[in-house]
This record gives sequence, C-alpha cells and structure tokens, in this order.
Amino acid sequence: MANMSAPASTLEDAIQAALATVDDPEIRRPITDLGMVSGFTVSDGLVKVDLLLTVAGCPLRDKLTTDITAALTAIPSIDRVEINFGVMNEEQRKALQTTLRGGGESAEPVIPFAQPGSRTRVYAVASGKGGVGKSSVTVNLAAALAKRGLSVGVVDADIYGHSVPRMLGVENKPTRVEEMIMPPQSHGVKVISIGMFTAGNAAVVWRGPMLHRALQQFLADVYWGDLDVLLLDLPPGTGDVAISLAQLLPNAEILVVTTPQTAAAEVAERAGAIALQTHQRLVGVVENMSWLELPDSSRMEVFGAGGGATVAESLTKTVGARVPLLGQIPLDTRVREAGDAGTPIVLAEPEAPAAKALDAVADKLAVRRESLVGKPLGLSVTTKR
Repeated sequence: MANMSAPASTLEDAIQAALATVDDPEIRRPITDLGMVSGFTVSDGLVKVDLLLTVAGCPLRDKLTTDITAALTAIPSIDRVEINFGVMNEEQRKALQTTLRGGGESAEPVIPFAQPGSRTRVYAVASGKGGVGKSSVTVNLAAALAKRGLSVGVVDADIYGHSVPRMLGVENKPTRVEEMIMPPQSHGVKVISIGMFTAGNAAVVWRGPMLHRALQQFLADVYWGDLDVLLLDLPPGTGDVAISLAQLLPNAEILVVTTPQTAAAEVAERAGAIALQTHQRLVGVVENMSWLELPDSSRMEVFGAGGGATVAESLTKTVGARVPLLGQIPLDTRVREAGDAGTPIVLAEPEAPAAKALDAVADKLAVRRESLVGKPLGLSVTTKR
C-alpha cells in the first residue's frame, strides 16, 4: 500500500502552527504575529518560506534560519526547508511599528515604564564619584537577574563614560524599524548605549538638553517589550542625567554604590540624598571593593571599612525611611577580567565570592512591581453626620 500523506489543509495548518512557535530573536515575539512570514509553499516534503526582514543586513538571519528549520522539520512529513529572505517595505515597517506600540501611533512615543499600569521595576544605579565599580555592579546585577529567568533591560545612561556594551559583550548594533529601535541582546539582557551610535571610541560632548533628549529616546523610542526589571547605569554625581531621570521616570528607585573609604562614602551620601528633592525611593546601598581575600583566608581592607554601612545609616536618617545595606562585594581581579571579556563574573565564575555576593544582592532586587490598576485599595469612606 502506498504511503498516505496528510490532507493539504491539515499540513498547511501544521506548518502555520510551527512557524508561530518561532520568535524573532530581537523582538522576542512570534514571526507570524510580526508580519514577517509573507507566505510559504509545500511540496514533496519541501517547505519554501518567504520571510521578510526589517532590514537587509539583519545580523540574526542565521538564527532565524536555524529556528525555522528546526520547527518545520519537526513535522513528520517535512524533511527539507528553504527560506527566501526579503525586506519589509516602508508600509510593512510602519505596520510593524504600530503592532509593537500596541496598535496606536503617537507623534511623541510614551515611556512605558512611567505609565501607571507598568509592572517593570526600575532601578537607577548611582554613585557619588567615579571609580567605585558602579558599572560592574550594574551589569552583574542585570546578568544575575536574567539568569533567574526575568526579562531584563539596561540603559547605559552614563553618556560620557559609557562602558556597559563591552562589559556585557554586546557585539551587534541596534536595528531601526521606522522610528523605533530594536536593542541588541547579550546574556539574555537587552542593552542600549550611546556607544552604539558613535564612531569608534569618539567622545560625546553634549550639554544638558542633549543629555535629556538622549535619555528620553532610550526610554521611549527603544522597543523594550515587557520587562520585569530595567536598570539604568547613571553617570557619577548629581548632574543633568539624574535630574532628567527624576522627570522622565519618577517611579525609579535609586541604588547607591560606594566603596568602604570615608571620602567615597561622604560623596555617595550626597548622591543618595538627591532622592529628597526628586521624591524617589532609595532601595539600598551596595558596598563594592569591601576587602581583598588573601590566600590564607584572611582579609585585607584595602579601602578601609564601614563606608557602606555609614552611607546606609546616614541616608536612613536623611530620608526618614530605612535604607538597607544590600551587600558587600569583595575586591576580586576576576570581576575586572570578566568585564573586559564581556561575560560578567556571575556567569563566568558563579562560585567566586564576588559573584555570590552580587547574586545575593540580585535576590533582593528580583521582585516585579505590582500594579495597582484594577485592585481594591482597601479604603473606605466615612460620612460625618
């Protein structure tokens, strides 16, 4: 008896269902929902798929080829797959932009994290001065949170001293879809930085208004998707970017990074005290480079001791609410080496003392903000008689 194949309609339904399981690597949504599949044909075990890319030089076309082939060859009667790549026209890209923005077009894109219904926890990582390892703490917390299965994004808001892309090993450039920007990803973390838009290692020389506009674009024009956590690596001090952040993201929580030494701690207190003026919440203090562990298991306090606890106590008194010391991170050359290599230490050497300390801080931050939309607040109205 000859082998019987499935009816055409059933096979086509199976192909459509298989394609719906393939996500775009950048947008993390099914390619069928994004209008990327313009059509397909099937004959004698061969499926030919017409796929539309947002831009001609899409760096992730190999990933798409692999994922689509795996999904389709899982169907019993399919053994070969050919993918014909095309490019979206302007109308199709605008339709995609509309889809990503929730079906509406706005002349001035909104910042999703500032909306009342947003459940994204936003942490602004600040320091009083440079050189305390703020960026290292940011990228390791981001990688640690992503490792837990959370959807994480990082904004490298340190416009003048951007370093996050290197520390996270980001190699791809952002992709534009009309007026939207698709952020590249590394280690499961979405990243945007001014360094992705400058030539080589060129310096950025901007005044306050330009800094504000850049931060606004990073937050509104970038398609972040549904994030659990967004971290912003702020420049040191209490300058223009910190003020802009308070205006654009008033719900952001401030995480202060300091070293143990008195001079750094005093400056860190000033960075944290800005929360009094911006009315933002201080989520806590991280003390970095706390000590150096020696081969005999003793500790050398290279930068002194107690700075982190002092900052936490001082800020608690200043703001009138508890500001905890979330963790102390040992001084370890492997943190620097892992950052230079583009793989944070929490991923490269998770058993290292510094990695464990950073993981412990991430545990305290890995909580998605609860939305109050649609929830009873437990308030009652009493009427005076």
